[in-house]
Amino acid sequence: MNKIDYETFLSVDMRVGKVVRAETFEGARVPAIKLWIDFGDVIGEKKSSAQITANYSAEDLIGAQVVAVVNFPPKQIGNFFSEVLVLGVSDGSGIILLRPDGESEVGCRVL
Repeated sequence: MNKIDYETFLSVDMRVGKVVRAETFEGARVPAIKLWIDFGDVIGEKKSSAQITANYSAEDLIGAQVVAVVNFPPKQIGNFFSEVLVLGVSDGSGIILLRPDGESEVGCRVL
């Protein structure tokens, strides 16, 4: 495993956001959900495509807080531009989203 220093860790800008809209990504090669996530006044609303359908439906995610990397360049996935990377871990059958244990301020940085 490669070791990194704290400054390198801080170069990855991870923030708490709230899902304000979610819908099934029709036509995706791998089943996915399109997310619109509010990261507060400084960053605003960003979009993401997440392959999380094994554990979530679009309706389950409205209002949920998630953690995402917000400083990746946008990536085109089909006809959709994913602007942030929502973080999760595999449970063997799919992805479980990383989320704050309690209600956090939208836009808070992960440290």
